[in-house]
Amino acid sequence: MKKYLLECCVDSVESAVCAAQGGADRLELCANLIIGGTTPTPALYEKIRESVQIPVHVLIRPRFGDFLYSPEEADLICREIAAFSRAGADGVVIGSLLPDGSLNTEQMKRFLDRAQGMSVTLHRAFDMCRDPFAALEQAQRLGVNTILTSGQAASCLEGISLLKQLSAAKDAPVIMAGGGIGADAVRTLLSETGLRAFHMSGKTVLDSGMAYRNPAVSMGLPGMSEYQIWRTDPEAVRSVRSLLDEADA
Repeated sequence: MKKYLLECCVDSVESAVCAAQGGADRLELCANLIIGGTTPTPALYEKIRESVQIPVHVLIRPRFGDFLYSPEEADLICREIAAFSRAGADGVVIGSLLPDGSLNTEQMKRFLDRAQGMSVTLHRAFDMCRDPFAALEQAQRLGVNTILTSGQAASCLEGISLLKQLSAAKDAPVIMAGGGIGADAVRTLLSETGLRAFHMSGKTVLDSGMAYRNPAVSMGLPGMSEYQIWRTDPEAVRSVRSLLDEADA
């Protein structure tokens, strides 16, 4: 078993294949990575299962925005968890908050009940919590396996102090560093923390193959061109994989 885990966040078949080629241990599958990720379609999940052989954890997030979910949204999350469980997903990536910035443990209990048999990651809703140590304790009691976090900062290196404290907590879930993960960040995290799990997108921006482009119409988000395609760069993944393998030697 490898000492270090490398997870790649992808939202397309092409990115999933690139991540696997680069040496990712598992995928976090989502849709719409450009807005932080939402729940992917079952068809995308099925096609990726056909295309790669590494484990797939599915992000369950019904919409862009905060993690304060209405009863209807919580019901939808439960249904989506159950559907991906039946489809054979290895894990789910979830999170829910109360208005005061604490974990919504009642909703989280419902989600974990639907996720029986799958690994559960608490996503970066954790980074929006008022008290990270209270949230860590709650996640531990709930039975969460992994917490994805940047250390409640804009990037993992800016949050390195909190990441150190979280990863040193006794009997805590696995702390997976995310937010700006690349070779340089991993090199620093390996030397200064005890972290053993890392989450990256490794994205590169490709130019669209469209030859004709109507300059009068934009279908993209404000400030973002629909003629740019985000895709995982296998070389970016491979550079991190090499560092982890060297550290594991």
